[in-house]
Amino acid sequence: MSGPATITWLRPDRIEFPDPSTALSEPNGLLAAGGDLDPRRLLAAYGNGIFPWYEDGLRILGWSTDPRCVLYPGRLRVNRSLRRAARPERFEVSVDQAFDDVVAGCTRADDPRAGTWITREMAAAYSQLNRLGYAHSVEVWRDSRLVGGIYGVSLGTMFFGESMFSRVADASKVALAHLAARLQARGWPMIDCQLPNPHLDRLGATLIPRAEFLADLLPLVNRAAEPTDWSEMPGAPALPIPGEAP
Repeated sequence: MSGPATITWLRPDRIEFPDPSTALSEPNGLLAAGGDLDPRRLLAAYGNGIFPWYEDGLRILGWSTDPRCVLYPGRLRVNRSLRRAARPERFEVSVDQAFDDVVAGCTRADDPRAGTWITREMAAAYSQLNRLGYAHSVEVWRDSRLVGGIYGVSLGTMFFGESMFSRVADASKVALAHLAARLQARGWPMIDCQLPNPHLDRLGATLIPRAEFLADLLPLVNRAAEPTDWSEMPGAPALPIPGEAP
């Protein structure tokens, strides 16, 4: 008779993670606790299909959910209103020009009443990954004001989406559409969305078994897994937005 399921406590002096298949089913995907947000540990986690998610003041928790929410750039659902919103005359779009501001927008730092899972410690860790070339942002502007964006981590030819925000209608959708366009133009086949939500569902995200996700992930993260200069990525604002009509 097997004992109760447990999570693995990470050692601060070793960067290693348990097999994602050993994650708990309740809560779904909880795998490990402890450790730190050192860039090497974070990159090792993402490379093994594990992401951090915890609340301020608590232990760092590592997750690998089953099933996994992913978005294939070419399957982004783009309706007429989004195609109109993505035109250059509606918004200006940039890449890696205001990474920390995008993270702050995702934390809703301008609203002290809003709760968030992006702690100050996590924001600082992703900022460091950005400086190292492993984390990137797509910014959406209107009249020189940041009105939306998305950020995440890239490793090899895989993008791990972390969070996005909007201050005006459609801004986060435009950020995601331009991200998908850039990734598809470069041949990056998948965006990890981690957890499903109605917004992502409407945009074409889908759930796949964790085993399938991990099988697809490993060869992608092992393709030239060096920092990527996104300023060289194809995808000016006029780049056609990929996707399927809903």
